[in-house]
Amino acid sequence: METEAAVGGSAEAALAGSGAEAAEPLVPRETAREGEGAVESATAALPSPDPENSGNCADGLWELPVEHALRRPQCSRCSRPQKVCLCPFLPVHPLNISTNLYIIQHPAEENKVLRTVPLLAACLPQDKVKVKIGRRFSEERDPELSAICRNPGTLILYPGAEAINLEELISNSPNHLSTIIIIDGTWSQAKDIFYKNSLFRLPRQVQLKTSVSSQYVIRTQPTNRCLSTLECAAVALAILEKNDHIQETLLRPLQALCSFQLQHGAQIRLSKEHLLKNGLYPKPMPKNKRKLRKMELLMNSVKI
Repeated sequence: METEAAVGGSAEAALAGSGAEAAEPLVPRETAREGEGAVESATAALPSPDPENSGNCADGLWELPVEHALRRPQCSRCSRPQKVCLCPFLPVHPLNISTNLYIIQHPAEENKVLRTVPLLAACLPQDKVKVKIGRRFSEERDPELSAICRNPGTLILYPGAEAINLEELISNSPNHLSTIIIIDGTWSQAKDIFYKNSLFRLPRQVQLKTSVSSQYVIRTQPTNRCLSTLECAAVALAILEKNDHIQETLLRPLQALCSFQLQHGAQIRLSKEHLLKNGLYPKPMPKNKRKLRKMELLMNSVKI
């Protein structure tokens, strides 16, 4: 799940820190102080408020020019700023697939700079991928999604006690599996969406059986086996379409994104599991018993 999608599940991008779009220059302390002095001088130059004429004390402020923030031109295909466009790493033509992909995206993921869903959508035909943003879905609000969830050919990628390994299901299922649903958000967001929407418990629940570590190294993952939404989709589509080339093609823009960020100041983010096991976790352990129990499970490599 761009926020976290996971192995065996669907949750894109993970808990904490993402790299910046490009490294911000450090401001020397002396320069910062000079800036503060300039602000103080400008403030001192403004007329002092007159208690007897308080209604007019701000008149001069309205005459100051307003600087409007300009947004960088954005690429229409990869949704990245044009100066850091990733289109050269996308396939020339959308991949030819028969599987329909539905991304259920938590609203908090929609505006994140380093989300991977736009890259995923740019690699696939427009009629084969659909992104639905929200926390709550119902038959009344979304009849289309309701029909998809009730279709026997639909799967939902989410780990759990009832989840079947996707590879095993494909080899044993006589039915045509036409659609897969992936939840895009942090683990807690994905869990909230899954359990508070009864529609998502109608499709067969599947997970990915893989020991591959995530290549999305610029965002922190809960465990070493968690994958981003794009990586989950890449592995799942390769299995469903029986074509490993799909996985390679979908991962190429993600690799380019991480490489660019690391070259411009981002740092490799180790998983929370790795940090806990090696005594590197920078925060104090939680006092809440439920959260502390989760930490202990992560340290023992237990799926939570």
